[in-house]
Amino acid sequence: MPGRALEGIRVVECGDMVAASYGAKLMADMGAEVIKIEIPGSGDPARQRGPFPGKMPHPEKSGLFLYLNTNKRGITLNLESPRGQEILRRLLTQADLLIHNVHPTRMAACGLDYDQLATINPQLVMTSITPFGLTGPQSHYHATDLTLWNAGGLCYLNGVAGGEDLPPLKVFGQQAGFQGGVHAASASLGALFARIRDGVGQHIDFSIQECLMGMSEFAAIMPAYIDQIVVRYTGNKAIRPLDIMECKDGWIYLCCVEEHQWKGFVDIMGNPEWADESLFATRLERAENWDALKLFLEPWVKEQSVEALYREAQSRRIPFAPVSTMGDMFTSDHLKARGFFAEITHPVAGTLPYPTAPARFSTTPWTLRRPAPCLGQHNSEVYGELGITGKELEQLRQEGII
Repeated sequence: MPGRALEGIRVVECGDMVAASYGAKLMADMGAEVIKIEIPGSGDPARQRGPFPGKMPHPEKSGLFLYLNTNKRGITLNLESPRGQEILRRLLTQADLLIHNVHPTRMAACGLDYDQLATINPQLVMTSITPFGLTGPQSHYHATDLTLWNAGGLCYLNGVAGGEDLPPLKVFGQQAGFQGGVHAASASLGALFARIRDGVGQHIDFSIQECLMGMSEFAAIMPAYIDQIVVRYTGNKAIRPLDIMECKDGWIYLCCVEEHQWKGFVDIMGNPEWADESLFATRLERAENWDALKLFLEPWVKEQSVEALYREAQSRRIPFAPVSTMGDMFTSDHLKARGFFAEITHPVAGTLPYPTAPARFSTTPWTLRRPAPCLGQHNSEVYGELGITGKELEQLRQEGII
């Protein structure tokens, strides 16, 4: 088998839910050895979130946890106990990276003081993923995914077609955590490369709010460069048609703002008489009279199938696109051809399909080395590598340390 891109890099993850877990997963998928630390007894809260096979909650069957933690070893450790912190320090003497999303108000209580950790391993990189960073007047604030999408300005920009009466919206799921994870992984790799050059590690202060702000180029750049505030989309556009409409079997994105595109769409519709009205003569007039134009387009589009209309428009170089559901993506012939989904067998959850990795390495490919760990599955293995005996492990279990 070929080597793996990050083979030889050892990562310790103190993460719950998404951000640190996803950042560490990306590195595990590239070959890093990742040891995930969970709270004894309850474990990562993601274990309680699901989705669950058969809709039956079980701490070893959460789809969120299983996906986020493939290719990792898992241990339990009470970081709020002096003995647990001493074991963590021993573990970190052999680590290249510590990535965590422990809240700033709990970091000291969990022994996550970089200056102290660096005295035992000067080459250690520590990435602290927090809602608002480790400094500033909001550094101690707690935040959910909804809070962070609003704090990052993205909810304000979101809306639905014609939804002028709707409030700002966030996307589904824990996307702030996923975005924070992928960007924190990139920052961590940058620090590891700097360590190769300089011989010392460093502490990365990573703010999810600032990550989300940086993703939205118009919202972040326009106020700074041209003193213009971007307003959220309320259904009004300067050019049309540019919208999402319902077909008989799904939804389609209509985009035909160029004159040749509009003429092509009119031809697909059979050149109806209403298309010659002066109200719809140019894209600016079509936008100005969009309420009237929609009354003609919506009933016609509702009678079409998504695939047929998409293919016909594409053949005329009109950039329509299906609005794919997650179910559509799961059965996508394109993703199947690329092998994006793989079946993974877990000792408790059984065999289920999982997304693999979006990057294809030509000489160091993604490989599945292990499914997500059961709670404390690798305690004996990992602690044995530190020289902790079976008798000591049993005592640590009785004391609630592991």
